[in-house]
Amino acid sequence: MPSHLFSPITLGALELPNRMVVAPMCQYSAEAGTMTDWHLMHLGQFAVSGAGLVIVEATGVEPEGRITPGCTGLWSDENEAAMARVVRFFRDYGAARIGIQLGHAGRKASANLPWKGGAALQDGEGAWQTIAPSAIAVAPGWPVPEAMTGETLARVRAAFVQAARRAERAGFDLIELHAAHGYLLHTFLSPLTNLREDGYGGSLPNRLRFPLEVFDAVREVWPAGKPLGVRFSATDWIEGGWDLESSVAFAEALKARGCDFVDVSSGGLSPAQKITASFGYQTGFAAEVRRATGLPTIAVGRITDPVQAETILATGQADMVALARGALYDPRWAWHAAERLGDQAAFPAQYLRAHPTLQGIPVPGNPPVAKSG
Repeated sequence: MPSHLFSPITLGALELPNRMVVAPMCQYSAEAGTMTDWHLMHLGQFAVSGAGLVIVEATGVEPEGRITPGCTGLWSDENEAAMARVVRFFRDYGAARIGIQLGHAGRKASANLPWKGGAALQDGEGAWQTIAPSAIAVAPGWPVPEAMTGETLARVRAAFVQAARRAERAGFDLIELHAAHGYLLHTFLSPLTNLREDGYGGSLPNRLRFPLEVFDAVREVWPAGKPLGVRFSATDWIEGGWDLESSVAFAEALKARGCDFVDVSSGGLSPAQKITASFGYQTGFAAEVRRATGLPTIAVGRITDPVQAETILATGQADMVALARGALYDPRWAWHAAERLGDQAAFPAQYLRAHPTLQGIPVPGNPPVAKSG
């Protein structure tokens, strides 16, 4: 019997060959937001890995929206051209489709690279002013962000729109908006970080307002047949914070606006969070959002084993599974999963001789056989 993991799925007008997603993973290796050869290598390996969909790392819609100076961006012609190069590689050589995660880091922006400590940049290190719905710092030692005004809200909304237009020109198949992990859109959602007293704060409908405005603005310019989805944190893991019930309400509002899928994560808002990160620890959140809304749902978070992934899909907990660290550790995870499940994943012709069914069989001309006589 064919597996669930390697069955196709359609989002909008986009058909994915299977349900294994390579999740967005920051590489901190861009220059002024522009991808380098590192990104071509990093993403290119996944284009030919057997995955159904690869999503480019969290990409700032404006320079101030990057997490670190090494994060990718999509606000300039140079940014766009470098991303178009990666997309061409997928078109020319890969079987996977390619999406991009657009976001704004908000109060978690202006940070140093992880391997340099990941702390807030200081004035002599190229720090920039951060923004948030309310002037609340991430943690002690981090700068207080500037509370967003009507002008700032309009600027960021427009930046998402322009980045979406550039993503379309670059040839991306899909956009995922980042409303998780304590970044800007998430901080509007959570009552712990949104203390505004205007129409963007207070009640749940008010806290949903700006993220939904961003979604609507992007949906208007992103082609109707191309999927547009949202990643959000299902819970802050903090008493009195954003929770699963609010997440379902958010997902229902997104569905009514033409959202094609949701990617259900959790946490990231505050160091005060208390998470027990066991294997598949977020899958229950994805299952509840899917049950309540009927939206195509991606489960992510310590999904490492092919049978685990197959079980999540076979039992209706999610429609797709996304791997991050697991894909970094094993870029050929999809090949190995297909073998384990008795199914097939795409192999590029150049690597076909490595397929388990062909191992040990001589390949003509490799090595060349000397002619007799």
